[in-house]
Amino acid sequence: MTPILAQTSWLIPLYPLMGALLTIPWSPAMIRRTGPRPAGYINIVMTALALTHSLLAFLAFWGKSSPQFFFAPWLNVAGLNLTIPLEASAITLGACVLITTLNLLAQLYAVGYLEMDWGWGRFFAMMALFEAGLCALVLCNSLLFAYMLLEILTLGTYLLVGFWYNQSLVVTGARDAFLTKRVGDLVLLMGVLAIYPLAHTWDFRELAAWAQTANVDPGLITLISIGLIAGPMSKCAQFPLHLWLDEAMEGPLPSTILRNAVVVTTGVWVLVELEPVIALSSTASAFAIAVGTVTAIGATLISAAQIDVKRVLSYLSSAYMGLMFIAVGAHQPGAALLLALVYALGMAALVMGAGSIIINITTQDLTQMGGLWGRRPVTALAMMVGAAGLVALPPLGGFWAMLSLVSGLWDSDRGLLVAIVLLVNWLTAFSLARLIGLIFAGKTQQMTIRAPEPLWLIVLPMAIVAGFTLHLPLVMAQLHLLPAWAEVSQDMALLLTWSSILGAAVGTLLYVNRVVEHPAGLVKKPLQNLLAYDFYTPKLYRNTFVLGVDMLSRLTDWLDRYVVDGVVNAVGLASLFSGETLKYGNTGQLQFYVLTISLGVALLGVLMNWHALTALF
Repeated sequence: MTPILAQTSWLIPLYPLMGALLTIPWSPAMIRRTGPRPAGYINIVMTALALTHSLLAFLAFWGKSSPQFFFAPWLNVAGLNLTIPLEASAITLGACVLITTLNLLAQLYAVGYLEMDWGWGRFFAMMALFEAGLCALVLCNSLLFAYMLLEILTLGTYLLVGFWYNQSLVVTGARDAFLTKRVGDLVLLMGVLAIYPLAHTWDFRELAAWAQTANVDPGLITLISIGLIAGPMSKCAQFPLHLWLDEAMEGPLPSTILRNAVVVTTGVWVLVELEPVIALSSTASAFAIAVGTVTAIGATLISAAQIDVKRVLSYLSSAYMGLMFIAVGAHQPGAALLLALVYALGMAALVMGAGSIIINITTQDLTQMGGLWGRRPVTALAMMVGAAGLVALPPLGGFWAMLSLVSGLWDSDRGLLVAIVLLVNWLTAFSLARLIGLIFAGKTQQMTIRAPEPLWLIVLPMAIVAGFTLHLPLVMAQLHLLPAWAEVSQDMALLLTWSSILGAAVGTLLYVNRVVEHPAGLVKKPLQNLLAYDFYTPKLYRNTFVLGVDMLSRLTDWLDRYVVDGVVNAVGLASLFSGETLKYGNTGQLQFYVLTISLGVALLGVLMNWHALTALF
């Protein structure tokens, strides 16, 4: 049966789509009879089937060097033949296993987290749309159709973030997420359309082969490559298109598990596929590195100054995506994929832990938390494991992914980038130690006096993800994904380890041992405000882009109201008055009509012979 499942791996995205369609009977008209829960259970079963199919197909393809391709005809008109190419390989099916596993755990988590919510059918259908889009994206081998799938995922983000549409902040977050992604998508579409006349293909494999021998104008390929990078910038919440991820946290937390762990990495996946094309331009590669560097450093600094647990995690997500941009810009796509794998599990554990905390103490403010270690041991251990998995702490997966990146950077004489990765790793370790210290250490506060572990449906998925994070190095070793120790730099391994230990140690001393009563006081107030208010990026947006669009809209409204409408109204009034005037000339007398025609002919004669008449005088 396994070969059959491997040959039909293109069916994997259809399982969640079928689950979404099967939720239609549980519309509000039928909820009164059966309740909304069957919609959730159906989608959980379909996701479990997709996971089973993905896992068996992955095992069948593992160890095989040649992937299998499927071609689905889509459009053939006027000489344009568009076929959807799908690639089934160990990498793409492994990504499907990760997506379906995390979505299954997120759906189980949602059963407990959204226990009293009546929007089950809508929520699980949207989660199924997310899963289907993600699985189709990793299987898709076409840049054009990958762009279309990214648009579907953007729609899914908008719908899930705006799930509670009766709340103003939720509506604002959904709108901003949608509009911010539109900026990058528009530029990405330009790049997608511009590269076709050069390469005559959108197939990723054919693009990579074309890039090996391409002879194109450097300026042109630089513009196209930057356009191809701009789309992933918005998807991965990179500066300056990063604010949407923070606002998207207003949506249901179970959807945040999949969005922050997997959906934000879709841009990196596309970049990895396009890395051979981006490598044609050193300027575009430098642009990707610059964007990743600014985001990684800036986002970790901002996260260390936030008091909202969700904001801390959202900015850490942007920072980790920045490291992946650095990896792609430095032409290390393998390291970028390893970082994406490690990040997905570590961030999922942290987001689940944050939801476990919030659902009981009903606050997201870190300053109102503390003393939860004795009351929430499972949550504490899960969040600590997730934090350890994100930083370069041996022997967990984050260490090996970071080591693969810095070793490649060091071998290619990019010492400055090595220092940046070490700094980001130090800041990440500090920020995570601060987060865990503020939640679990210190004295019990009013909001945390009664805060037991929540329902097992919330605790169990969180513990499973933490277990996956702990055992990820063993899985990577079995799959031969760990870099060989002889091929990596032991000095880099030592530097990474010490940066993680020192960052966590400083955070522990300040926020667990409390060697300083008020650690925030160690930083000057202006710098505190600079980091706490996101480098004043929202205010900068309001005073530049938002103000500019507002003024342009007002000017356009004035021109439309008083110029365009004014001209149209003037023509209408002139027609009205002329018609009214001519009405009184309809006397019915023939001699009057002859006189009018004669005067008109005479006037036309004068106008036509005006130059001759003026010459006579």
